[in-house]
Amino acid sequence: MTDLLSESLKERIRAAYSATVAARKLSPRRGQRQMIGAVARALARRPEDGSAPTESPICVVEAGTGTGKTIAYALAAIPVAQDRGKRLVVATATVALQEQFVHKDLPDIAAGSGLVFTAALAKGRRRYVCLSKLDRQLAQGQDASAAIPLYPDELPAAGAADALPRYEAMIDALGRGSWDGDRDSWPEALDEAAWLPVTTDHNQCTGRRCPNVGQCSFFRAREALQGADVVVANHDLVLADLALGGGAILPPPEDTIYIFDEGHHLPDKALNHFSSFCRLHSTRQWLRDSARGLTAGVADIGGIAGVGPLLEQLPDKLEDLAGGLEVVEDAVAALLAEDDAHTGREAERLRFPHGRVPAVLEPLAGNLAAGFGRLASNLARLEGCLEDELENGDRETVEPWHLAVAGMRGRAENTLALWQDYAAPDPEGQPPRARWITRIRTAAGGTVGHDLLCSPILATDILAEHLWPRAAGVVVTSATLTALRSFDRFRQRSGVPDDAIFEVVGSPFDYRRATLTVPAMAADGGNAAAHTAELIEHLPHWLDEDEAALVLFGSRRQMLEVCDGVAGRMGDRLLVQDSLGKQEILRRHREAVDAGRGSVIFGLASFAEGVDLPGDYCRHVVIAKLPFAVPDSPLEAALAEWVEDQGGNAFMEISVPDAALRLTQASGRLLRTEGDWGRITLCDRRVVTRRYGRAILDSLPPFRREIA
Repeated sequence: MTDLLSESLKERIRAAYSATVAARKLSPRRGQRQMIGAVARALARRPEDGSAPTESPICVVEAGTGTGKTIAYALAAIPVAQDRGKRLVVATATVALQEQFVHKDLPDIAAGSGLVFTAALAKGRRRYVCLSKLDRQLAQGQDASAAIPLYPDELPAAGAADALPRYEAMIDALGRGSWDGDRDSWPEALDEAAWLPVTTDHNQCTGRRCPNVGQCSFFRAREALQGADVVVANHDLVLADLALGGGAILPPPEDTIYIFDEGHHLPDKALNHFSSFCRLHSTRQWLRDSARGLTAGVADIGGIAGVGPLLEQLPDKLEDLAGGLEVVEDAVAALLAEDDAHTGREAERLRFPHGRVPAVLEPLAGNLAAGFGRLASNLARLEGCLEDELENGDRETVEPWHLAVAGMRGRAENTLALWQDYAAPDPEGQPPRARWITRIRTAAGGTVGHDLLCSPILATDILAEHLWPRAAGVVVTSATLTALRSFDRFRQRSGVPDDAIFEVVGSPFDYRRATLTVPAMAADGGNAAAHTAELIEHLPHWLDEDEAALVLFGSRRQMLEVCDGVAGRMGDRLLVQDSLGKQEILRRHREAVDAGRGSVIFGLASFAEGVDLPGDYCRHVVIAKLPFAVPDSPLEAALAEWVEDQGGNAFMEISVPDAALRLTQASGRLLRTEGDWGRITLCDRRVVTRRYGRAILDSLPPFRREIA
């Protein structure tokens, strides 16, 4: 394809990179230049005249640790977006990374590159206080009878004595201008019970009809996005916006170039946003609470045009649906009891093979889908009547009811999605959805209820509908996008078009500064009991007393058993996941190393990714076994089942590439800067004794190897 980058645009990008390198006193990096070129070429594929590109304006870049990918994609994408008259939305994996990018990375890039651009931080409504609900909480605190308990999220703190002083402090801070209404900028931690009653979602928000819209924290933040060249969001917010059709919170996809940093999370995040869920016992209780609340509402709003007949009909409809859920609860309990009898144990969940809903549930799901559909429709009509009344009626009386009914409608629509997913068969030839039941336990281990869940097993159709063909451009980047030296795994799970630009940018690190050891062991990771016993025997000898180490386990059970077995020989230098919060473990670990003492962290998957312990904070990473997925994951099991149905080999096509990717992420905890060095010990002989193990081993960076 003809290069659509003009010479002036190329020169602008080159000048920005040269200025950045000079300002930071860096040496030009080949990998950075390679990534800048790939991103710019891909984004230039959409012609300036707005006509459809002949090739996808999409770039997928695996950029090794230390590449400086943030600088690379920013210096390429900002000039292209400005040249094309598009907005740039940079999506990070977490809110914390958002804050770092907008408050540190972008100002540094602006200062060093000579590029002139504006930036704004985007968050969802749930991150901002709702003035209407805050006012209502304060009013209810003075008059408990004013509460209308139709939306359960409001119940934990409504009128609670310990919450009122905090709400009063919020109102005061907003009035003085010392707080912008953003949860993350409130000076103290806010737990969910205190925060949920004073925030809102798109269902309950009355938008421009709200009397507080002029002072609304969310709309003020949203207005700041309108003129920004760069909008910094997170994956969840981008996907939530796309699920609403695009352009609801962020700029429309057609006017947007997206960058997904830590993009290996994108397919899983998409599945989460397009899955459905119903907790049977709490939904049943919510329906009955709502019926009582609506019955009580006749006195307040029954005289409003169109409202009275709906208030008379809805309580019976709600009660009928609650009764239908009781029938489903009995059927679910019987299915689980039958499975328990068959397996001889009480499982935490029951997955439906091939996603097929059991015959006993299918007609019940159809009835509930129809019932919740009618409920959502009636609540929408009721909400419309209340919206009309908000314009000219008694706002003080009507607004709380409008908020409550809008919340009810949102919950009804979410529940409807689950029953539609259970009632409708999957299209022929398409990957099925995963459907399963989960037991809800008490603290003592008893069953109190059940969740019904449904999720797509691949994000291909989701992203193909909402993202890839609509966006003005997309860049997906991460240090781990390939598995077994191929993008096939990411292609399968994301549906990214085959004509996208795929690029692997090597790390500048010298991997020979690290040694990968596979020690001699009698048992491999597939023999759980014997493998655990050997770890208990050898681990204290493999770990130097004075060094900082990270030991990663694939299962909680093995981690705790090894911890019990070695605790007496490792003294007080052992820190174990879940014994303390993650950040507290990392703080104590760094404190010990700073004091010249050895420290060892025992962790699970959350410590194998995103943990940054450079230099002396981590000289040894021990990986207990090859990180194959937990076999009882409903999504993984359903995907494997579908691959086998298509004549494939699920172990080789799914399990092995997944394990290779996770092993690369885990081993990446060692070298965090160009000067780092140390050891990686992989305690699983399958990597050398099994045929697939050699492929996994060869997909790792070129560490020096010591294989017994």
